[in-house]
Amino acid sequence: MPVLGLGTWRMGETAGRQAAEVAAVREAIAMGYRLIDTAEMYGEGGAETVLGQAIAEALRAGDVRRDELFIVSKVYPHNASRRGTPEACERSLKRLGLDTIDLYLLHWRGSHPLRETVDAMQALVAKGRIARWGVSNFDTDDMEELAPLIGSGPGCAANQVYLSLGERGPEFSLLPWLRERGMPLMAYSPIDQGALASDHALGELAGRLGLTAAQLALAAVIARPGVVAIPKAVRSAHLQQNLAAADLKLDADVLAELDRLHPPPRRKAPLAMI
Repeated sequence: MPVLGLGTWRMGETAGRQAAEVAAVREAIAMGYRLIDTAEMYGEGGAETVLGQAIAEALRAGDVRRDELFIVSKVYPHNASRRGTPEACERSLKRLGLDTIDLYLLHWRGSHPLRETVDAMQALVAKGRIARWGVSNFDTDDMEELAPLIGSGPGCAANQVYLSLGERGPEFSLLPWLRERGMPLMAYSPIDQGALASDHALGELAGRLGLTAAQLALAAVIARPGVVAIPKAVRSAHLQQNLAAADLKLDADVLAELDRLHPPPRRKAPLAMI
Protein backbone atom coordinates (compact mmCIF):
# COMPACT_ATOMS: atom_id res chain seq x y z
CA MET A 1 0.00 0.00 0.00
CA PRO A 2 1.09 3.58 -0.54
CA VAL A 3 1.68 5.48 2.73
CA LEU A 4 -0.92 8.07 1.73
CA GLY A 5 -4.40 7.51 0.40
CA LEU A 6 -7.70 9.28 -0.05
CA GLY A 7 -10.66 8.90 2.30
CA THR A 8 -14.26 9.20 1.09
CA TRP A 9 -16.19 9.58 4.34
CA ARG A 10 -19.17 11.95 3.92
CA MET A 11 -19.15 11.48 0.15
CA GLY A 12 -22.21 10.11 -1.57
CA GLU A 13 -24.64 11.56 0.94
CA THR A 14 -26.27 14.14 -1.34
CA ALA A 15 -27.19 13.53 -4.98
CA GLY A 16 -26.55 17.17 -5.83
CA ARG A 17 -22.88 16.84 -4.87
CA GLN A 18 -22.20 13.58 -6.68
CA ALA A 19 -20.79 15.10 -9.87
CA ALA A 20 -18.38 17.30 -7.91
CA GLU A 21 -17.32 14.38 -5.71
CA VAL A 22 -16.70 12.15 -8.73
CA ALA A 23 -14.64 14.96 -10.26
CA ALA A 24 -12.62 15.30 -7.04
CA VAL A 25 -11.79 11.58 -6.97
CA ARG A 26 -10.92 11.69 -10.68
CA GLU A 27 -8.59 14.60 -10.01
CA ALA A 28 -6.99 12.75 -7.12
CA ILE A 29 -6.31 9.73 -9.34
CA ALA A 30 -4.86 12.00 -12.03
CA MET A 31 -2.56 13.55 -9.41
CA GLY A 32 -1.22 10.16 -8.43
CA TYR A 33 -3.42 8.91 -5.59
CA ARG A 34 -3.58 5.13 -5.78
CA LEU A 35 -4.95 4.10 -2.39
CA ILE A 36 -8.63 5.02 -1.91
CA ASP A 37 -10.71 4.09 1.13
CA THR A 38 -14.48 3.79 1.34
CA ALA A 39 -17.19 1.76 3.14
CA GLU A 40 -20.73 0.59 2.66
CA MET A 41 -21.65 2.82 5.61
CA TYR A 42 -20.53 6.02 3.86
CA GLY A 43 -23.68 7.50 2.40
CA GLU A 44 -25.26 4.04 2.71
CA GLY A 45 -23.33 2.95 -0.35
CA GLY A 46 -23.27 6.39 -1.93
CA ALA A 47 -19.53 6.84 -1.47
CA GLU A 48 -18.86 3.49 -3.13
CA THR A 49 -21.04 4.60 -6.04
CA VAL A 50 -19.08 7.87 -6.35
CA LEU A 51 -15.79 5.99 -6.23
CA GLY A 52 -17.00 3.40 -8.71
CA GLN A 53 -17.98 6.06 -11.21
CA ALA A 54 -14.66 7.86 -10.80
CA ILE A 55 -12.69 4.65 -11.27
CA ALA A 56 -14.68 3.70 -14.37
CA GLU A 57 -14.08 7.12 -15.92
CA ALA A 58 -10.38 7.05 -15.04
CA LEU A 59 -9.95 3.58 -16.54
CA ARG A 60 -11.77 4.54 -19.73
CA ALA A 61 -9.63 7.67 -20.06
CA GLY A 62 -6.44 5.66 -19.57
CA ASP A 63 -5.45 7.71 -16.50
CA VAL A 64 -4.66 4.58 -14.51
CA ARG A 65 -4.70 0.80 -14.75
CA ARG A 66 -6.82 -1.24 -12.38
CA ASP A 67 -3.76 -3.03 -11.02
CA GLU A 68 -2.28 0.33 -10.01
CA LEU A 69 -5.18 1.09 -7.67
CA PHE A 70 -5.56 -0.20 -4.12
CA ILE A 71 -9.24 0.00 -3.17
CA VAL A 72 -10.39 -0.47 0.42
CA SER A 73 -13.96 -0.93 1.58
CA LYS A 74 -15.65 -2.08 4.77
CA VAL A 75 -18.57 -4.21 5.84
CA TYR A 76 -21.08 -3.01 8.44
CA PRO A 77 -20.84 -5.00 11.71
CA HIS A 78 -24.49 -6.00 11.48
CA ASN A 79 -23.81 -7.51 8.06
CA ALA A 80 -20.64 -9.32 9.13
CA SER A 81 -22.08 -12.80 9.63
CA ARG A 82 -20.97 -15.90 7.76
CA ARG A 83 -23.73 -15.34 5.20
CA GLY A 84 -24.09 -11.58 5.43
CA THR A 85 -20.44 -10.74 4.76
CA PRO A 86 -20.31 -12.15 1.21
CA GLU A 87 -23.71 -10.64 0.42
CA ALA A 88 -22.53 -7.21 1.57
CA CYS A 89 -19.29 -7.66 -0.37
CA GLU A 90 -21.19 -8.41 -3.58
CA ARG A 91 -23.26 -5.24 -3.14
CA SER A 92 -20.08 -3.22 -2.61
CA LEU A 93 -18.43 -4.78 -5.66
CA LYS A 94 -21.46 -3.88 -7.77
CA ARG A 95 -21.45 -0.25 -6.59
CA LEU A 96 -17.70 -0.02 -7.15
CA GLY A 97 -17.93 -1.69 -10.54
CA LEU A 98 -15.04 -4.00 -9.63
CA ASP A 99 -14.37 -7.72 -9.72
CA THR A 100 -12.16 -7.61 -6.63
CA ILE A 101 -11.73 -5.36 -3.59
CA ASP A 102 -8.06 -5.06 -2.66
CA LEU A 103 -8.68 -4.84 1.09
CA TYR A 104 -12.01 -5.53 2.81
CA LEU A 105 -12.39 -4.56 6.47
CA LEU A 106 -14.80 -5.27 9.30
CA HIS A 107 -15.77 -1.66 10.12
CA TRP A 108 -15.99 -2.24 13.87
CA ARG A 109 -16.94 -5.07 16.20
CA GLY A 110 -20.59 -5.97 16.36
CA SER A 111 -22.77 -8.79 17.63
CA HIS A 112 -21.69 -11.46 15.16
CA PRO A 113 -18.96 -13.77 16.44
CA LEU A 114 -15.52 -12.92 15.12
CA ARG A 115 -15.10 -16.54 14.05
CA GLU A 116 -17.96 -16.16 11.56
CA THR A 117 -16.53 -12.95 10.14
CA VAL A 118 -13.04 -14.40 9.79
CA ASP A 119 -14.37 -17.52 8.06
CA ALA A 120 -16.42 -15.37 5.67
CA MET A 121 -13.47 -13.09 4.91
CA GLN A 122 -11.15 -16.00 4.24
CA ALA A 123 -13.75 -17.57 1.94
CA LEU A 124 -13.99 -14.31 -0.01
CA VAL A 125 -10.22 -14.33 -0.49
CA ALA A 126 -10.37 -17.92 -1.70
CA LYS A 127 -13.06 -16.97 -4.23
CA GLY A 128 -11.07 -13.99 -5.45
CA ARG A 129 -13.75 -11.46 -4.49
CA ILE A 130 -11.29 -9.72 -2.16
CA ALA A 131 -7.51 -9.82 -2.24
CA ARG A 132 -7.02 -9.26 1.50
CA TRP A 133 -9.12 -8.75 4.60
CA GLY A 134 -8.65 -6.77 7.77
CA VAL A 135 -10.36 -4.91 10.58
CA SER A 136 -11.10 -1.38 11.70
CA ASN A 137 -11.44 0.16 15.16
CA PHE A 138 -9.87 -2.88 16.85
CA ASP A 139 -7.83 -2.20 19.97
CA THR A 140 -5.00 -4.38 21.25
CA ASP A 141 -7.26 -6.74 23.18
CA ASP A 142 -9.49 -7.14 20.13
CA MET A 143 -6.46 -8.02 18.00
CA GLU A 144 -5.31 -10.55 20.57
CA GLU A 145 -8.75 -12.15 20.51
CA LEU A 146 -8.72 -12.18 16.72
CA ALA A 147 -5.26 -13.70 16.26
CA PRO A 148 -6.00 -17.32 17.28
CA LEU A 149 -9.11 -17.42 15.06
CA ILE A 150 -7.14 -17.00 11.84
CA GLY A 151 -5.74 -20.52 11.65
CA SER A 152 -3.97 -21.48 8.44
CA GLY A 153 -6.04 -19.19 6.22
CA PRO A 154 -5.08 -15.72 4.99
CA GLY A 155 -4.34 -13.48 7.95
CA CYS A 156 -5.50 -10.03 8.94
CA ALA A 157 -3.75 -7.57 6.62
CA ALA A 158 -4.42 -4.22 8.32
CA ASN A 159 -6.17 -2.41 11.16
CA GLN A 160 -7.72 0.98 10.44
CA VAL A 161 -8.09 3.26 13.47
CA TYR A 162 -8.27 6.91 14.43
CA LEU A 163 -4.73 8.25 14.77
CA SER A 164 -3.52 11.84 14.58
CA LEU A 165 -1.34 14.29 16.50
CA GLY A 166 -4.43 15.12 18.52
CA GLU A 167 -5.35 11.48 19.11
CA ARG A 168 -2.22 9.46 19.70
CA GLY A 169 -3.73 6.75 21.90
CA PRO A 170 -2.94 3.88 19.51
CA GLU A 171 0.77 4.62 19.84
CA PHE A 172 0.85 3.27 23.40
CA SER A 173 0.19 -0.43 22.81
CA LEU A 174 -1.74 -1.02 19.59
CA LEU A 175 0.82 0.35 17.13
CA PRO A 176 3.72 -1.58 18.72
CA TRP A 177 1.58 -4.75 18.65
CA LEU A 178 0.88 -4.29 14.94
CA ARG A 179 4.51 -3.45 14.13
CA GLU A 180 5.74 -6.63 15.78
CA ARG A 181 3.52 -8.58 13.38
CA GLY A 182 4.25 -6.53 10.27
CA MET A 183 0.66 -5.35 10.07
CA PRO A 184 0.03 -1.78 8.84
CA LEU A 185 -2.05 0.68 10.84
CA MET A 186 -4.28 2.75 8.55
CA ALA A 187 -4.88 6.12 10.18
CA TYR A 188 -8.25 7.72 9.51
CA SER A 189 -8.92 11.37 10.37
CA PRO A 190 -5.15 12.02 10.55
CA ILE A 191 -5.76 15.79 10.58
CA ASP A 192 -8.55 15.53 13.18
CA GLN A 193 -11.18 16.18 10.48
CA GLY A 194 -9.36 19.38 9.58
CA ALA A 195 -9.13 20.74 13.13
CA LEU A 196 -5.32 20.60 13.17
CA ALA A 197 -5.22 22.90 10.15
CA SER A 198 -6.11 25.77 12.47
CA ASP A 199 -3.83 24.75 15.36
CA HIS A 200 -1.89 27.98 16.02
CA ALA A 201 1.26 26.47 17.55
CA LEU A 202 1.40 23.78 14.89
CA GLY A 203 0.92 26.45 12.25
CA GLU A 204 3.89 28.47 13.57
CA LEU A 205 6.16 25.42 13.43
CA ALA A 206 4.87 24.49 9.98
CA GLY A 207 5.42 28.03 8.73
CA ARG A 208 9.08 27.88 9.67
CA LEU A 209 9.34 24.75 7.55
CA GLY A 210 7.47 26.22 4.61
CA LEU A 211 4.46 23.96 5.21
CA THR A 212 0.84 24.29 6.20
CA ALA A 213 -0.26 23.04 9.61
CA ALA A 214 -2.29 20.30 7.93
CA GLN A 215 0.73 19.11 5.93
CA LEU A 216 2.87 18.95 9.05
CA ALA A 217 0.17 17.08 10.97
CA LEU A 218 -0.17 14.58 8.15
CA ALA A 219 3.58 14.15 7.70
CA ALA A 220 3.91 13.50 11.43
CA VAL A 221 1.46 10.60 11.22
CA ILE A 222 3.10 9.09 8.14
CA ALA A 223 6.53 9.44 9.82
CA ARG A 224 5.56 6.69 12.26
CA PRO A 225 6.85 3.36 10.91
CA GLY A 226 4.08 1.04 9.83
CA VAL A 227 1.46 3.78 9.46
CA VAL A 228 -0.61 4.62 6.38
CA ALA A 229 -2.84 7.73 6.36
CA ILE A 230 -6.12 8.25 4.49
CA PRO A 231 -7.24 11.88 4.87
CA LYS A 232 -10.36 12.99 3.05
CA ALA A 233 -10.03 15.95 0.69
CA VAL A 234 -12.08 17.27 -2.21
CA ARG A 235 -10.48 20.62 -2.98
CA SER A 236 -7.66 20.58 -5.48
CA ALA A 237 -5.28 22.55 -3.25
CA HIS A 238 -5.84 20.20 -0.31
CA LEU A 239 -5.36 17.13 -2.50
CA GLN A 240 -2.03 18.53 -3.74
CA GLN A 241 -0.86 19.54 -0.27
CA ASN A 242 -1.72 16.15 1.22
CA LEU A 243 0.06 14.32 -1.57
CA ALA A 244 3.16 16.49 -1.09
CA ALA A 245 3.15 15.67 2.64
CA ALA A 246 3.82 12.02 1.81
CA ASP A 247 7.31 12.94 0.61
CA LEU A 248 8.28 15.05 3.62
CA LYS A 249 11.05 13.87 5.93
CA LEU A 250 10.86 15.34 9.43
CA ASP A 251 14.11 15.55 11.38
CA ALA A 252 14.55 14.65 15.03
CA ASP A 253 14.24 18.25 16.23
CA VAL A 254 10.89 18.71 14.48
CA LEU A 255 9.59 15.41 15.82
CA ALA A 256 10.67 16.41 19.33
CA GLU A 257 8.85 19.74 19.00
CA LEU A 258 5.73 17.93 17.80
CA ASP A 259 5.94 15.68 20.87
CA ARG A 260 6.09 18.79 23.04
CA LEU A 261 3.05 20.32 21.34
CA HIS A 262 1.09 17.07 21.23
CA PRO A 263 2.61 14.64 23.74
CA PRO A 264 2.50 10.89 23.14
CA PRO A 265 0.35 8.82 25.51
CA ARG A 266 1.83 7.82 28.86
CA ARG A 267 -0.77 5.21 29.67
CA LYS A 268 -3.31 3.00 27.96
CA ALA A 269 -6.61 4.69 27.08
CA PRO A 270 -9.72 3.40 25.30
CA LEU A 271 -9.45 3.49 21.52
CA ALA A 272 -11.04 6.64 20.11
CA MET A 273 -13.61 6.31 17.34
CA ILE A 274 -15.39 8.73 15.05
